[in-house]
Amino acid sequence: MNTIKQDFTIKDLENISGIKAHTIRIWEKRYNILEPKRTGTNIRYYSHKNLRKLLNVVLLSKNNHKISIIAKMSEEQILMQSREVSFAIAINDAAINAFKLSMFQFDKVLFNNTYHKLLSKMNFKEIFKDVFIPFLQHIGLLWQTDTILPSHEHFVSNLIAQKIHVSTENLEHEIKKSKKVYVLFLPENEIHELGLLYLNYELVLRGNQTVYLGQNLPLDNLDHFFKQDKEFCFVTSLTIQPYDSKLREYFEEIETILHKTKHEFIAIGRKTSLIKNIEYKFNVTFFDTVLDLLKIL
Repeated sequence: MNTIKQDFTIKDLENISGIKAHTIRIWEKRYNILEPKRTGTNIRYYSHKNLRKLLNVVLLSKNNHKISIIAKMSEEQILMQSREVSFAIAINDAAINAFKLSMFQFDKVLFNNTYHKLLSKMNFKEIFKDVFIPFLQHIGLLWQTDTILPSHEHFVSNLIAQKIHVSTENLEHEIKKSKKVYVLFLPENEIHELGLLYLNYELVLRGNQTVYLGQNLPLDNLDHFFKQDKEFCFVTSLTIQPYDSKLREYFEEIETILHKTKHEFIAIGRKTSLIKNIEYKFNVTFFDTVLDLLKIL
């Protein structure tokens, strides 16, 4: 894992905080909110500490704290006030900002307190769709623009995964045996599993039997299921793997395994658009996203 990113441009700060660079400069000059350093060519850059402070300042300013008053607070006062605000509000935009702050501060307490505040007002399904999905979409953009590092994404993704696991476990005692069993897995070297984890939760919520096999599964590991007298629906999600050049080959291997069976196969991911119009000799359906699949289940 890479070391934690420590230096940020003003554009990074704009992307992360949602505050225009022009406003950040005004806060910096008029109120001494931030203390940037400069490169040898006189370009401003900001420390991890500056970013953390800015996120806290933004949180307070969006919740009826005047910037002139915030500027007079000590670093410790800003931190304590922002955490109190995060704990007290925790609804949609405010919650997303608090989750973002917890990610950059590696603050598990803030994440969990924000989540439990949400849980007192919404059910888990609502939290995932209305808060976690927009939050994860924003995290994806930050990652694509090289604003955050894998360490940040891994930290917050693991916390969200824990919430999905707990919510799923709370449902499992209610499952009734059904004829069809859903087997969920990710291809080899694929580690992006939050969408598949959430799909597993939704399937269990609807009373389905599932077998969750998780990340990095070779296709030959599915052989075990063909020895049972059950109806299976295999589900995979393709985010990074297999690479586009290997997609056709991957589905040809699946076809070899399934073409003489009555089992179903569902593939999720926008990259499936590259191979979805090919005629296959097995029962396969493609969906761009987990939410698209849920619409027809």
